[in-house]
Amino acid sequence: MKFVCLGYLDPAKMDARPKEEIDAVMQACQPHLERFYNSGRVVIDAGLSPDTKCLRRQNEKVIVTDGPFVESKEMIGSVFLIEARDMEEAVEIASLHPTTQIASGEQFGWRVEIRPIHYYKPFESKL
Repeated sequence: MKFVCLGYLDPAKMDARPKEEIDAVMQACQPHLERFYNSGRVVIDAGLSPDTKCLRRQNEKVIVTDGPFVESKEMIGSVFLIEARDMEEAVEIASLHPTTQIASGEQFGWRVEIRPIHYYKPFESKL
């Protein structure tokens, strides 16, 4: 079974810290990422840029709006796809991610949301 995991953060809290401090926190993530990847259950891991566009259909036209579109102070900073037998194992695998392993991540509001995927179709890139 596949699960999509959304990594959240509070960008205002991260932006309030000096770049050197953020760089040190991100460097501390590396050993945890290696353990996470070496679990053999990670299908894809992607960090997301805050630059976004929102597409929606309105009055028979597609409207494009600049984002981000966060209704709260949180922002999705990463997305990863894992394979697990069930939600319990998905929680075990996702808990290896730096979001839950790095203590300093607490001050930035780091957390992970796990959702089972009901439909999955891989595509090969044509780029």
